[in-house]
Amino acid sequence: MRSRLFLKIYLTLLASLAAVAVASAAFVWLGQGEEELSWQSQRARFVAALIPPDMDQRSLEATLERFSRAFDADIAVYDPRGGLIASAGQPLPRELSEGPWRRGSGNFHSTVAELPDGRAVAARMERPIRPAGRNPLAYLALIAGVIGLAAYPVVRHLTRRLERLRVGVDAWGRGEFVARVPADGSDEVAAVAKSFNKAADHVERLIKSHRSLLANASHELRSPLARLRIAIDLYEQAPGENRKEEIVRNLAELDTLVEEILLASRLDHVERLDGPEPVDLLALVSEEGARNGVEVSGTAATVTGDARLLGRLVRNLMQNALRHGGPPVTATVAQLGSEVELSVRDHGPGIPDSERTRVFEPFYRPSGRGEAAGGWGLGLALVRQIADRHGGAVRYEAPSTGGACFVVTLPLNRAAHKTN
Repeated sequence: MRSRLFLKIYLTLLASLAAVAVASAAFVWLGQGEEELSWQSQRARFVAALIPPDMDQRSLEATLERFSRAFDADIAVYDPRGGLIASAGQPLPRELSEGPWRRGSGNFHSTVAELPDGRAVAARMERPIRPAGRNPLAYLALIAGVIGLAAYPVVRHLTRRLERLRVGVDAWGRGEFVARVPADGSDEVAAVAKSFNKAADHVERLIKSHRSLLANASHELRSPLARLRIAIDLYEQAPGENRKEEIVRNLAELDTLVEEILLASRLDHVERLDGPEPVDLLALVSEEGARNGVEVSGTAATVTGDARLLGRLVRNLMQNALRHGGPPVTATVAQLGSEVELSVRDHGPGIPDSERTRVFEPFYRPSGRGEAAGGWGLGLALVRQIADRHGGAVRYEAPSTGGACFVVTLPLNRAAHKTN
């Protein structure tokens, strides 16, 4: 079953061809009328020159006889009052002289030429003495038909690709998020298909990320909730300062985890930062270092971004080093060409080679680590998301002297440095 779009495009093409054909036929028809009138005038002057008014009767009859034999025609000359002057061949009917153009029956054609002196010359023959008439509309209709047939496969190919695109979009809309559409070609239809596939890939990644985040978050929330319930039950039985601190600590852990989940979800939907501004990275790192007891060194460098998100990035790196690494923990800010590098290093056991590419996954739990010890949570996953939104990247490096080092690279704000 052909689609409505195909019919619209194809019928529009045929209607345009028909309009062009009709307009061209009208133009040719009008031009043909002018040409025919010009031919009539030339023919009348030609006949008047062959049989002038002063030609005697014998010469006139001899001239008509020659014309009759040459053209196999019946010819007659009438005076201005309609009287017969001379003729050759078969007699012509009386009404043939009435009017400038009379067509005979059968295969014969009749014509009348009015002479300047009032006489009329009538002739009846198998072929008319005038240009052969053709119907231009028939030729134009034939051309339009050929073009219409040639355009059919082109239009059908275009609409078939659009139909495949529609089928793919419908399948994706029904929940088949792995569905994609063919993106062959380099025209606008292919561009739309590529844009759809790109958007579908992005949405599929978001859905998978949210599903994974929801599953891991529900799993990670169970531990602090269970500890909190036990601590509350114990506190009700025997209130004490230690148990109260345990409740507060579990509540703080839950609050931090929920905040990180909300932030990770928001960053998944944000491609650009709202209102980025120049941020002194060394000052920001120094502030977080003082808050977490981390030694900070380096050179002043300005980046463009969200100070609150960058603060969360630095805080997560430092807290991750303090929690999973070993002292001392240091942070360094360095300017390298058009980039700024932030390095946070600890002197703990480091990360095994097999797990270095997975530490940035949400809620990743290293092998051999019990549930009581907890996983990596969302700390490093948020670091990667924040770095990506600022046009940067994060990587893990293993120092030769041991420990672990996370390096974040961010674009340098050149305008701020030129001003300084």
